[in-house]
Amino acid sequence: MQILLDDDLGRLTLRRLRPWHRMLARALADRLDRQLAGGARPEASVLLAARAMFLTSTAYRRALAASLRRILPAPAPAAAELAGLAGSLTGPGPVPARGVAMVSQLLADGGGPLYREGRPGDLSTLVARASRALIS
Repeated sequence: MQILLDDDLGRLTLRRLRPWHRMLARALADRLDRQLAGGARPEASVLLAARAMFLTSTAYRRALAASLRRILPAPAPAAAELAGLAGSLTGPGPVPARGVAMVSQLLADGGGPLYREGRPGDLSTLVARASRALIS
């Protein structure tokens, strides 16, 4: 499998993705997801590229969408927005790794606004950011 990476001159070059890159990216998933959600470019490193490939795979996006849909029956102030996120994840075509990483973090953060009440609008704000990142 081949990936595009930035070289020392700021150009994109084709590089081979090794099996250990994928294993290491899985082991460092939380850290890499935070970086991607924060705007890091997947082309910046082989590990970011490997994680971005996994995040943007159809199977992973469908699994995230299914998780969002399982949450929807519970009363949530952002239910319509969460349904929109699920639709964006399962839509045709590619999506930016940043948006998928943001949704993944939203679901994984047990202390976050999806699972605990915080300030009004916290959940809506995070969902809106993820929605924008999925379509940009």
